[in-house]
Amino acid sequence: SENWQALNLLLEKYKEKIQTIYIDPPFNKEQDADYLYNVKYKDSTWASMLENRLKLAKDLLSDRGSIFVRCDYNGNWIVRPLMDEVFGKENFRNEVIIRRDTKPSEDISVETESLFLFSKSRNYLFNKNIIKKEKRKFVEFHSPGEPKNKENSYISIDGKRFFPPRGRHWSISKDKVDDLIKKGEIKLEKRIYIDIYGNEQYLMPLRLEVEYKAVTNNWTDIHGYGKITNDLLNNYFPTENSEYLLKRVVESTSNEGDLVLDFFLGSGTTTAVAHKLKRKWIGVEMGEHFWSVVLPRMKKVLFYDKSGISKEKDVKEKYNEKTSGGFFKYHILEQYEDTLDNIELKENKEAEELFKD
Repeated sequence: SENWQALNLLLEKYKEKIQTIYIDPPFNKEQDADYLYNVKYKDSTWASMLENRLKLAKDLLSDRGSIFVRCDYNGNWIVRPLMDEVFGKENFRNEVIIRRDTKPSEDISVETESLFLFSKSRNYLFNKNIIKKEKRKFVEFHSPGEPKNKENSYISIDGKRFFPPRGRHWSISKDKVDDLIKKGEIKLEKRIYIDIYGNEQYLMPLRLEVEYKAVTNNWTDIHGYGKITNDLLNNYFPTENSEYLLKRVVESTSNEGDLVLDFFLGSGTTTAVAHKLKRKWIGVEMGEHFWSVVLPRMKKVLFYDKSGISKEKDVKEKYNEKTSGGFFKYHILEQYEDTLDNIELKENKEAEELFKD
Protein backbone atom coordinates (compact mmCIF):
# COMPACT_ATOMS: atom_id res chain seq x y z
CA SER A 1 0.00 0.00 0.00
CA GLU A 2 0.95 3.65 -0.24
CA ASN A 3 2.41 4.08 3.24
CA TRP A 4 4.81 1.15 2.68
CA GLN A 5 5.94 2.68 -0.64
CA ALA A 6 6.28 6.08 1.04
CA LEU A 7 8.56 4.64 3.74
CA ASN A 8 10.79 3.16 1.05
CA LEU A 9 11.04 6.56 -0.61
CA LEU A 10 11.78 8.26 2.72
CA LEU A 11 14.75 5.93 3.26
CA GLU A 12 16.63 7.67 0.45
CA LYS A 13 16.72 10.96 2.35
CA TYR A 14 15.92 10.22 6.00
CA LYS A 15 17.70 6.96 6.77
CA GLU A 16 18.82 7.00 10.44
CA LYS A 17 17.61 10.60 10.85
CA ILE A 18 14.22 10.18 12.57
CA GLN A 19 14.24 10.71 16.34
CA THR A 20 10.71 9.66 17.32
CA ILE A 21 8.19 7.47 15.52
CA TYR A 22 4.61 7.15 16.74
CA ILE A 23 2.08 4.95 14.96
CA ASP A 24 -1.48 4.00 15.71
CA PRO A 25 -2.06 1.36 12.99
CA PRO A 26 -5.52 -0.01 12.14
CA PHE A 27 -6.39 -2.34 14.99
CA ASN A 28 -6.49 -6.07 14.37
CA LYS A 29 -10.22 -6.78 14.66
CA GLU A 30 -10.87 -9.40 11.94
CA GLN A 31 -14.24 -7.75 11.34
CA ASP A 32 -15.69 -4.63 9.75
CA ALA A 33 -15.90 -1.55 11.93
CA ASP A 34 -17.30 1.96 11.63
CA TYR A 35 -13.93 3.50 10.77
CA LEU A 36 -12.52 5.40 7.81
CA TYR A 37 -10.11 2.58 6.98
CA ASN A 38 -10.00 -1.18 6.75
CA VAL A 39 -9.65 -3.19 9.98
CA LYS A 40 -10.85 -6.50 8.62
CA TYR A 41 -7.53 -8.35 8.59
CA LYS A 42 -6.66 -11.93 9.29
CA ASP A 43 -4.05 -12.24 12.06
CA SER A 44 -1.33 -13.34 9.65
CA THR A 45 -2.09 -10.57 7.17
CA TRP A 46 -2.09 -7.92 9.90
CA ALA A 47 1.18 -9.24 11.32
CA SER A 48 2.85 -9.19 7.88
CA MET A 49 1.58 -5.69 7.15
CA LEU A 50 3.00 -4.41 10.42
CA GLU A 51 6.29 -6.35 10.23
CA ASN A 52 7.20 -4.88 6.83
CA ARG A 53 6.66 -1.36 8.08
CA LEU A 54 8.46 -1.86 11.40
CA LYS A 55 11.58 -3.05 9.57
CA LEU A 56 11.58 0.10 7.45
CA ALA A 57 10.90 2.18 10.57
CA LYS A 58 14.00 0.74 12.23
CA ASP A 59 16.14 1.83 9.28
CA LEU A 60 14.71 5.34 9.52
CA LEU A 61 15.37 5.73 13.25
CA SER A 62 18.53 7.45 14.47
CA ASP A 63 20.77 5.57 16.88
CA ARG A 64 19.19 7.51 19.77
CA GLY A 65 15.65 7.21 18.40
CA SER A 66 12.55 5.51 19.77
CA ILE A 67 9.27 4.15 18.43
CA PHE A 68 5.81 3.91 20.02
CA VAL A 69 3.19 1.50 18.64
CA ARG A 70 -0.37 1.77 19.87
CA CYS A 71 -2.62 -1.28 20.02
CA ASP A 72 -5.43 -2.89 21.98
CA TYR A 73 -6.05 -6.40 23.31
CA ASN A 74 -6.73 -7.68 19.77
CA GLY A 75 -3.18 -6.94 18.66
CA ASN A 76 -0.86 -6.62 21.65
CA TRP A 77 -0.02 -10.34 21.57
CA ILE A 78 1.23 -9.84 17.99
CA VAL A 79 2.90 -6.43 18.38
CA ARG A 80 5.22 -7.31 21.27
CA PRO A 81 6.81 -10.41 19.63
CA LEU A 82 7.14 -8.54 16.32
CA MET A 83 8.92 -5.64 17.96
CA ASP A 84 11.11 -8.00 19.95
CA GLU A 85 12.20 -9.56 16.67
CA VAL A 86 12.70 -6.34 14.70
CA PHE A 87 14.24 -4.11 17.39
CA GLY A 88 15.63 -6.74 19.76
CA LYS A 89 14.34 -7.72 23.19
CA GLU A 90 17.15 -5.74 24.78
CA ASN A 91 15.69 -2.55 23.31
CA PHE A 92 12.26 -2.98 24.86
CA ARG A 93 11.80 0.06 27.09
CA ASN A 94 8.26 -0.23 28.44
CA GLU A 95 4.61 -1.03 27.89
CA VAL A 96 2.68 2.17 28.59
CA ILE A 97 -0.94 1.85 29.65
CA ILE A 98 -3.20 4.50 28.15
CA ARG A 99 -6.80 5.41 28.74
CA ARG A 100 -9.75 4.90 26.43
CA ASP A 101 -13.23 6.24 27.05
CA THR A 102 -15.72 3.41 27.29
CA LYS A 103 -19.47 3.08 27.44
CA PRO A 104 -21.15 1.01 30.16
CA SER A 105 -21.16 -2.66 29.23
CA GLU A 106 -22.83 -5.78 30.58
CA ASP A 107 -19.46 -7.50 30.20
CA ILE A 108 -16.15 -6.33 31.71
CA SER A 109 -15.48 -2.98 30.06
CA VAL A 110 -12.18 -2.39 28.26
CA GLU A 111 -10.79 0.86 29.64
CA THR A 112 -7.15 0.72 28.56
CA GLU A 113 -4.91 0.23 25.54
CA SER A 114 -1.17 -0.17 25.20
CA LEU A 115 1.78 1.75 23.83
CA PHE A 116 4.81 -0.44 23.22
CA LEU A 117 7.99 1.63 23.47
CA PHE A 118 11.20 0.36 21.87
CA SER A 119 14.46 2.18 21.20
CA LYS A 120 16.87 1.75 18.30
CA SER A 121 19.74 1.09 20.72
CA ARG A 122 20.60 1.35 24.38
CA ASN A 123 22.02 4.80 23.68
CA TYR A 124 18.53 6.24 23.36
CA LEU A 125 17.30 9.72 24.24
CA PHE A 126 14.78 9.94 27.07
CA ASN A 127 13.63 13.13 28.76
CA LYS A 128 12.10 12.38 32.13
CA ASN A 129 8.56 13.71 32.21
CA ILE A 130 7.33 15.46 35.32
CA ILE A 131 3.72 16.09 36.28
CA LYS A 132 2.85 19.14 38.35
CA LYS A 133 0.11 18.54 40.88
CA GLU A 134 -2.62 21.15 40.63
CA LYS A 135 -3.01 21.56 44.38
CA ARG A 136 -0.32 23.94 45.53
CA LYS A 137 0.38 25.15 49.04
CA PHE A 138 2.35 28.05 50.45
CA VAL A 139 5.02 27.33 53.03
CA GLU A 140 7.39 29.56 54.96
CA PHE A 141 10.97 29.20 53.76
CA HIS A 142 13.02 29.93 56.85
CA SER A 143 14.73 27.50 59.23
CA PRO A 144 15.76 27.54 62.91
CA GLY A 145 19.06 29.30 63.74
CA GLU A 146 20.32 32.87 63.60
CA PRO A 147 22.09 33.87 60.36
CA LYS A 148 25.89 34.14 60.58
CA ASN A 149 25.93 37.46 58.75
CA LYS A 150 22.89 39.50 59.73
CA GLU A 151 23.55 42.40 57.35
CA ASN A 152 23.58 40.15 54.31
CA SER A 153 20.78 37.83 55.44
CA TYR A 154 17.92 39.54 53.62
CA ILE A 155 16.09 38.52 50.49
CA SER A 156 14.62 41.00 48.01
CA ILE A 157 11.12 40.85 46.60
CA ASP A 158 9.78 43.65 44.42
CA GLY A 159 12.68 45.86 45.52
CA LYS A 160 11.96 45.41 49.24
CA ARG A 161 14.33 43.80 51.73
CA PHE A 162 13.04 41.17 54.06
CA PHE A 163 15.06 39.92 57.03
CA PRO A 164 14.21 36.58 58.63
CA PRO A 165 12.26 36.30 61.93
CA ARG A 166 14.12 36.23 65.24
CA GLY A 167 16.03 33.03 65.86
CA ARG A 168 15.70 31.91 62.23
CA HIS A 169 17.46 32.29 58.87
CA TRP A 170 16.29 32.15 55.28
CA SER A 171 16.68 28.63 53.92
CA ILE A 172 16.71 29.80 50.31
CA SER A 173 19.24 31.80 48.32
CA LYS A 174 18.66 35.17 46.69
CA ASP A 175 19.20 33.63 43.25
CA LYS A 176 16.57 30.99 43.99
CA VAL A 177 14.13 33.71 45.07
CA ASP A 178 14.65 35.50 41.75
CA ASP A 179 14.01 32.25 39.90
CA LEU A 180 10.80 31.58 41.87
CA ILE A 181 9.60 35.13 41.17
CA LYS A 182 10.04 34.56 37.43
CA LYS A 183 8.04 31.33 37.67
CA GLY A 184 5.27 33.01 39.64
CA GLU A 185 5.93 30.81 42.65
CA ILE A 186 6.39 33.58 45.23
CA LYS A 187 3.58 35.25 47.11
CA LEU A 188 3.70 38.05 49.69
CA GLU A 189 1.12 37.51 52.39
CA LYS A 190 0.08 40.21 54.85
CA ARG A 191 1.26 39.02 58.21
CA ILE A 192 3.05 40.59 61.17
CA TYR A 193 6.32 39.16 62.44
CA ILE A 194 9.40 40.45 64.27
CA ASP A 195 12.65 40.22 62.30
CA ILE A 196 16.18 39.59 63.58
CA TYR A 197 16.67 43.29 64.29
CA GLY A 198 13.51 43.51 66.36
CA ASN A 199 11.63 45.40 63.68
CA GLU A 200 7.99 44.70 62.97
CA GLN A 201 7.43 43.40 59.44
CA TYR A 202 4.05 43.42 57.75
CA LEU A 203 4.80 41.22 54.77
CA MET A 204 5.93 37.66 55.18
CA PRO A 205 7.47 36.13 52.05
CA LEU A 206 6.05 32.70 51.39
CA ARG A 207 7.14 30.15 48.80
CA LEU A 208 4.65 28.49 46.53
CA GLU A 209 5.56 24.85 46.84
CA VAL A 210 4.72 22.81 43.75
CA GLU A 211 4.56 19.08 44.21
CA TYR A 212 6.00 17.07 41.34
CA LYS A 213 5.41 13.50 40.33
CA ALA A 214 7.52 11.54 37.87
CA VAL A 215 5.64 9.96 34.99
CA THR A 216 5.42 6.17 35.16
CA ASN A 217 4.09 3.74 32.55
CA ASN A 218 0.57 4.48 33.77
CA TRP A 219 -0.69 7.28 31.51
CA THR A 220 -4.35 6.97 32.40
CA ASP A 221 -4.20 10.45 33.94
CA ILE A 222 -4.66 11.88 30.42
CA HIS A 223 -7.16 11.09 27.68
CA GLY A 224 -6.08 8.62 25.02
CA TYR A 225 -8.52 9.98 22.44
CA GLY A 226 -9.49 13.51 21.44
CA LYS A 227 -12.09 15.44 19.47
CA ILE A 228 -10.17 18.49 18.26
CA THR A 229 -10.93 17.88 14.58
CA ASN A 230 -14.63 18.12 15.35
CA ASP A 231 -14.13 21.46 17.12
CA LEU A 232 -11.77 22.80 14.44
CA LEU A 233 -13.30 21.43 11.28
CA ASN A 234 -16.75 20.22 12.28
CA ASN A 235 -15.49 16.83 11.11
CA TYR A 236 -15.62 14.05 13.71
CA PHE A 237 -12.77 11.52 13.48
CA PRO A 238 -13.64 8.47 15.62
CA THR A 239 -10.11 7.33 16.44
CA GLU A 240 -8.40 10.72 16.84
CA ASN A 241 -5.44 10.51 19.22
CA SER A 242 -5.32 12.95 22.12
CA GLU A 243 -2.89 15.89 21.78
CA TYR A 244 -2.00 15.48 25.47
CA LEU A 245 -0.98 11.87 24.83
CA LEU A 246 1.22 12.87 21.87
CA LYS A 247 2.73 15.73 23.85
CA ARG A 248 4.04 13.25 26.40
CA VAL A 249 5.28 10.95 23.64
CA VAL A 250 7.12 13.69 21.75
CA GLU A 251 8.58 15.48 24.76
CA SER A 252 9.85 12.29 26.39
CA THR A 253 11.85 11.05 23.38
CA SER A 254 12.87 14.10 21.35
CA ASN A 255 14.16 17.67 21.59
CA GLU A 256 13.27 20.82 19.67
CA GLY A 257 14.32 20.58 16.03
CA ASP A 258 14.26 16.76 15.99
CA LEU A 259 12.31 14.81 13.36
CA VAL A 260 9.05 13.08 14.34
CA LEU A 261 7.37 10.56 12.00
CA ASP A 262 3.91 9.02 11.89
CA PHE A 263 3.17 6.77 8.91
CA PHE A 264 -0.39 5.97 10.03
CA LEU A 265 -1.21 9.64 10.47
CA GLY A 266 -4.99 9.35 10.84
CA SER A 267 -6.37 12.74 11.90
CA GLY A 268 -2.96 14.43 12.02
CA THR A 269 -2.52 14.66 15.80
CA THR A 270 1.15 13.64 15.73
CA THR A 271 2.17 16.28 13.21
CA ALA A 272 0.02 18.95 14.87
CA VAL A 273 1.62 18.35 18.27
CA ALA A 274 5.13 18.08 16.81
CA HIS A 275 4.69 21.46 15.11
CA LYS A 276 3.41 23.10 18.30
CA LEU A 277 6.40 21.71 20.21
CA LYS A 278 8.89 23.05 17.63
CA ARG A 279 9.82 19.67 16.16
CA LYS A 280 10.21 18.88 12.48
CA TRP A 281 7.73 16.30 11.28
CA ILE A 282 6.74 13.86 8.54
CA GLY A 283 3.31 12.27 8.18
CA VAL A 284 2.03 9.60 5.80
CA GLU A 285 -1.67 8.91 5.23
CA MET A 286 -3.46 6.96 2.49
CA GLY A 287 -7.09 7.68 3.39
CA GLU A 288 -9.34 10.20 1.69
CA HIS A 289 -9.59 12.00 5.02
CA PHE A 290 -6.15 13.45 4.28
CA TRP A 291 -7.99 16.08 2.22
CA SER A 292 -10.89 16.69 4.59
CA VAL A 293 -9.13 16.35 7.96
CA VAL A 294 -5.31 16.30 7.95
CA LEU A 295 -4.62 19.05 5.43
CA PRO A 296 -7.16 21.58 6.83
CA ARG A 297 -6.01 20.82 10.38
CA MET A 298 -2.34 21.43 9.65
CA LYS A 299 -3.16 24.69 7.86
CA LYS A 300 -4.98 25.83 10.99
CA VAL A 301 -1.98 24.81 13.13
CA LEU A 302 0.24 27.07 11.03
CA PHE A 303 -2.17 29.98 11.56
CA TYR A 304 -2.37 29.23 15.33
CA ASP A 305 -4.75 26.61 16.63
CA LYS A 306 -6.00 27.53 20.12
CA SER A 307 -7.26 24.06 20.96
CA GLY A 308 -5.61 21.07 22.63
CA ILE A 309 -2.16 21.54 24.14
CA SER A 310 -2.10 25.15 22.90
CA LYS A 311 -3.75 26.01 26.23
CA GLU A 312 -0.86 24.56 28.24
CA LYS A 313 1.38 27.16 29.89
CA ASP A 314 4.66 25.58 28.75
CA VAL A 315 3.39 25.30 25.17
CA LYS A 316 2.15 28.90 25.02
CA GLU A 317 5.70 30.14 25.53
CA LYS A 318 6.77 28.49 22.28
CA TYR A 319 3.54 28.35 20.27
CA ASN A 320 1.23 31.36 20.29
CA GLU A 321 -0.26 33.90 17.89
CA LYS A 322 3.10 35.59 17.44
CA THR A 323 5.35 32.52 17.19
CA SER A 324 3.11 30.23 15.12
CA GLY A 325 3.64 29.94 11.40
CA GLY A 326 6.03 28.05 9.16
CA PHE A 327 5.27 25.94 6.13
CA PHE A 328 4.93 22.36 5.01
CA LYS A 329 4.73 20.61 1.67
CA TYR A 330 2.93 17.45 0.72
CA HIS A 331 3.51 14.91 -2.02
CA ILE A 332 0.96 12.64 -3.66
CA LEU A 333 2.16 9.10 -4.24
CA GLU A 334 0.36 7.62 -7.24
CA GLN A 335 -1.03 4.11 -6.91
CA TYR A 336 0.23 1.40 -9.24
CA GLU A 337 -3.22 1.06 -10.83
CA ASP A 338 -3.37 4.82 -11.43
CA THR A 339 0.01 4.72 -13.13
CA LEU A 340 -1.20 2.02 -15.54
CA ASP A 341 -4.37 3.99 -16.27
CA ASN A 342 -2.34 7.11 -17.08
CA ILE A 343 0.06 5.42 -19.49
CA GLU A 344 -0.43 6.62 -23.06
CA LEU A 345 0.51 4.00 -25.70
CA LYS A 346 1.33 5.11 -29.22
CA GLU A 347 0.33 2.98 -32.16
CA ASN A 348 3.16 0.75 -33.35
CA LYS A 349 2.48 -0.14 -36.98
CA GLU A 350 5.58 -2.34 -37.33
CA ALA A 351 4.47 -4.50 -34.41
CA GLU A 352 0.96 -4.74 -35.79
CA GLU A 353 2.31 -5.86 -39.18
CA LEU A 354 4.61 -8.38 -37.53
CA PHE A 355 2.11 -9.97 -35.12
CA LYS A 356 -1.07 -9.29 -37.13
CA ASP A 357 -2.80 -8.38 -33.88
